Amino acid sequence: MLFSELTRITGGRVLSQISDGSVDKFTIDSRKIIGRPSEIFVAIKGVRNDAHQFIQQAYDKGVRNFIVEHTDITSLNANVLLVDSSVRALQQIASAHRNGFDYPVVAITGSNGKTTVKEWLADLISTEKKVIKSPKSFNSQVGVPLSVLEMGKHDVAVFEAGISQIDEMENLQKVIRPTLGIFTNIGEAHGEGFSSVEEKIREKCMLFSDTESVISRLEHHEIVKELKTNSKKIITWSTVDPSANYYFNLKNGKFVLEQIGLQLGFPFTNENQIENALNAVVAALELGIGTESIEKIVAQFRSVPMRLELKRAINGCHIIDDSYNNDFVGLEVALDFMNQQNPHQQKVVVLSEILQSSLPDDELYARVSQLLKSKGVRRFFVVGERIGQYFPDQSFESTGLFIENLPDFQNETILIKGARDFEFEKIVTRLQDQSHGTVLEINFEALRNNLNTYRALLKPECKMMVMVKAFAYGAGLSEIAGFLQHERVDYLGVAYVDEAVQLRNKGITLPILIMNPEEVQFELFERYNLEAEIFNLSNLERLIQSGCNVGIHLKLETGMNRLGFQESELDDAINVLRDSNISVKGIFTHFSSSDSSDEDEYTREQAGKFEQMLIKLEPILRVSKPLIHAANSPAMIRFPEYHFDMVRLGIGLHGFDPTDTLRLDTVSRLISHVSQLKELKAGDSIGYSRKGKATHDMTIAIIPIGYADGYLRAFGNGIGKVRIGGMLAPTIGNICMDMMMVDVTGREVKVGDRVTIFGDNPTIIDLAKWTNTIPYEILTNVSQRVKRIYVSE
Repeated sequence: MLFSELTRITGGRVLSQISDGSVDKFTIDSRKIIGRPSEIFVAIKGVRNDAHQFIQQAYDKGVRNFIVEHTDITSLNANVLLVDSSVRALQQIASAHRNGFDYPVVAITGSNGKTTVKEWLADLISTEKKVIKSPKSFNSQVGVPLSVLEMGKHDVAVFEAGISQIDEMENLQKVIRPTLGIFTNIGEAHGEGFSSVEEKIREKCMLFSDTESVISRLEHHEIVKELKTNSKKIITWSTVDPSANYYFNLKNGKFVLEQIGLQLGFPFTNENQIENALNAVVAALELGIGTESIEKIVAQFRSVPMRLELKRAINGCHIIDDSYNNDFVGLEVALDFMNQQNPHQQKVVVLSEILQSSLPDDELYARVSQLLKSKGVRRFFVVGERIGQYFPDQSFESTGLFIENLPDFQNETILIKGARDFEFEKIVTRLQDQSHGTVLEINFEALRNNLNTYRALLKPECKMMVMVKAFAYGAGLSEIAGFLQHERVDYLGVAYVDEAVQLRNKGITLPILIMNPEEVQFELFERYNLEAEIFNLSNLERLIQSGCNVGIHLKLETGMNRLGFQESELDDAINVLRDSNISVKGIFTHFSSSDSSDEDEYTREQAGKFEQMLIKLEPILRVSKPLIHAANSPAMIRFPEYHFDMVRLGIGLHGFDPTDTLRLDTVSRLISHVSQLKELKAGDSIGYSRKGKATHDMTIAIIPIGYADGYLRAFGNGIGKVRIGGMLAPTIGNICMDMMMVDVTGREVKVGDRVTIFGDNPTIIDLAKWTNTIPYEILTNVSQRVKRIYVSE
């Protein structure tokens, strides 16, 4: 559409216009700009972030079309449209775009399974029709319109819609206007914004207020009841009730729809997965997909990883695993995630043919080429005969040939992105570093939520340092630092200079404060542009004697009684600094007990002492204008009056709030699996020193994690518990170096089942309580031999 049409659609006011060109690419994040003439930057002002501050950055990257919410922006030689709400304007534009298409549009909502149903339904449809779908889980007030704006010359569209409070679904209904709906289920997810389950069902049903037909499992009685009052036709299915429109009778391990002779053999037995699959099958049947195509595809269904996964790989590389799915919009999402990690590292893409596209091959792969260049990818490989015609110098006919002739990858970030048919998971397995059966999953979306939650506590001018010492609290130093740099934090803090040097070598350019500087390493501080904590006169004098140009942060002792200048030393420190060229970048202290309400008076005494010492340091403050900082994670919440110029976020980033006032997300999940099951007789012993005893006939599961992985011996003999199949199983016997045993007597457990060591249940806090320690110790104890996987939903 033309820029002038946007004014009519949104009712906005043109602040400036240099042309009336076509607009077809909408971007809300300045870091993801491609820079083509038809791109428009939509500046959204949210509760925690305001994209208006990045308008100049977007302009410098080539954007010449803008939608904004206020007029106090730098004068630009560009098309600028002023609207009351950028989100609302985006929804209005998407709704107008939706008007141009009359093919079927499927909308999926519910508490769980939306993305899985969407992906599987798209797989079923794509056997016979061209389908457009939401990338990843784009189901929000912003994600839905961005998805709908990708509609083009397709045969079917499939979108998901999610809400977290009332009055949201009406907006999404106007954008999607589905012709066919799927209501998956109802549960506790995002329930905080609703007064009752009934209210949540009612709000979600608004998506189908003008929909011809809606699919739901018959056994979800409350959903079916509400749908009957909101839609024209309810299409029910069941595996137990023959009165449903689609009754799938289980016979010989297959779900049979006898009226059309459909026989479905799923490669899983999990009830939730079967429900998701049957929702997709019923929708495919309603859309006219043939039974032969459906039977073939469902036999190949596998769990959909609704996320991008960053994994360490051979030869100093990282892999971004997106091996299950390939479409153009998803490629763009994956490339943006790639650039989030390490923008300075060499980027490589391994790409299969794109099977789900409405574009002719020549136009499609021309756009792929342009996209790769715009995202800084200079080296890539393609797999497949059709795509190979357009990139002959980088092509392989099959995945097998690519693995046989594996290119030399060294210190690179490699995006592995392929359609399911190409089985790119084999490439991931070949390149992936470490084969430990236990993994620590770190969720970037949870990190982002926690970071923004703490940011919302600060005044706009207050800076934030994030502590990434101790291997970023066990989460992975360079990966977490790369994420934080992408999220534009102001400072990083580490314990030792070696950590900072590693970050500089990984392309981290943020200011870095070293909390425990070694005097013999001051030359490294200068070489790598690092800042040092200076905590006594000897420390300071030796830095001056070294002749190194190093920025420093003076640490003041106010009651922690660890490191820091005593008040009696300040006059000497001022005299030494006055005669030197040392740049004082910061002055700080550390609260010892800001997490404890019983010690609030002591915290205030510390703050008072700090402020008195700052008065004494006035000569330094006047000359250097250093950053004043004192508040750690709990003090950020409990003592806003002590935020000063900067705060230091530590354990709070990882989801821990000692005040229990913030809504933080679980970031890390330690996951393993069942290696073996053993049937024991009463009287049998288990493990070293025969500490475990079978008091009756029992079944135990052996899990490949032990104290060398960070699961302490203290968790042995029933102290620790792990979750298998939704239930907690206690340890039995001593924890071994590499293995542990748990009691699974009377439970349905099989080899290979997922085991949660910690995550949502049990939590890290649970583990800390069981062993009378703190979450810090549990997190930082996870051995580096345990493979880290970084996920983005």
